[in-house]
Amino acid sequence: MSIGDQDRPMCRRCRRPAVACWCANLPTLPTRTRVVFLQHPREVRVAIGTARMAHLCLPNSELHVGIEWDGSPALQATLSDPARPPVLLFPGPDAPDILLDPPSGPVTLIVVDGTWSQAAKLVHRNPRLAALPRYAFRPPSTSEYRIRHEPHEDCVSTIEALTYVLGVLEGDPAGARRLLEPFRQMVDFQVQHAQAFHAPRRRIRHTVAPPPPPEMATLTQRSMNLVCAGGEANAWPRKAPLRTPDELVHWVAVRPASGETFEAVIAPRNPLAPSAHLHVEIPEADLRTGESFDSFLRRWTAFLRPDDVLLSWGCHYTGLLGSQGGPLPGEHIDVRKLLRDLHKRHVGSLEEWHATHVQATAPSIGRGRAGLRLGLLADVVQRIVAGTIAHVPERVAPVEAAD
Repeated sequence: MSIGDQDRPMCRRCRRPAVACWCANLPTLPTRTRVVFLQHPREVRVAIGTARMAHLCLPNSELHVGIEWDGSPALQATLSDPARPPVLLFPGPDAPDILLDPPSGPVTLIVVDGTWSQAAKLVHRNPRLAALPRYAFRPPSTSEYRIRHEPHEDCVSTIEALTYVLGVLEGDPAGARRLLEPFRQMVDFQVQHAQAFHAPRRRIRHTVAPPPPPEMATLTQRSMNLVCAGGEANAWPRKAPLRTPDELVHWVAVRPASGETFEAVIAPRNPLAPSAHLHVEIPEADLRTGESFDSFLRRWTAFLRPDDVLLSWGCHYTGLLGSQGGPLPGEHIDVRKLLRDLHKRHVGSLEEWHATHVQATAPSIGRGRAGLRLGLLADVVQRIVAGTIAHVPERVAPVEAAD
């Protein structure tokens, strides 16, 4: 809620200003499908979000806000209903399209609400949620969500997705389309408001994009020599009294062209930071009993080839390996910097970029957090090599027109 919202009447049900309230248009849709919304906390603050709108239309639904769900008694009870087994509406390997191949009986439909990055984080942080049977969703038409920018043309709002999905699960597409009544009212109101108060006159200036970064040619021309790598460290908090220099405790790598992998869990040479195993996502006992650093170096040296090109997301862990005497190929490409140069903007974390631009999961290649991130990095690299992540041909910059 903004400061201005505190000075005007608010609807307690939809939590919108009274002038923008859409409650009068809310239909009631009884369903045999139990819908459970898991909403990222940041999405709660989005005034034009649609999960709460859908929840208010569906008496057989729940709305939970948070990030960690595996220990929630209420959610566990919901997921344990034998009459309605839970399924997750989220893309995954071999996940069938729910519109083409829906489940045969009543289900508890888990809907993760947030941006692609937030949704991916929720699924990753909750192993029981990630282990549920998954169904993908591919909208049959483009979104009517004109007031919010979507990362891809085939993205739709939460309530639009439910309109299609419940139409199939309930066998009543026309009835499910009633969910769109308050959604369309909200969109129309916001568009009219923007046109009346916030729409500057604009002209479009087209500028020719600069040539692609030279690293793009290396990736496409030397695809057989690429090695993706990453790691995790034993890192103490900066103000800890026992702080020691960061040291590698996990290293993973893969050759995308052949699928050959490398992994080493390395015993710490210094005292293990109290939360290191939580950050690395490998049990503390496994870290303490890992192989020696010398053993890791011998195996890593044997894995490398003279013509390798090393790829990483950022340079922290490769720099850490180099500072501790580990061998690195002569040629190194920071994929994060490459994408930043490619799109001329900040790209965020690897998880955020992959969730926003790829919208599909990638299998882990190794254990813990490093294995998950290596799987994402290898997927990004393979898409660049295949040409599905290309240089932006032209940038369009809106400029206010002179009076």
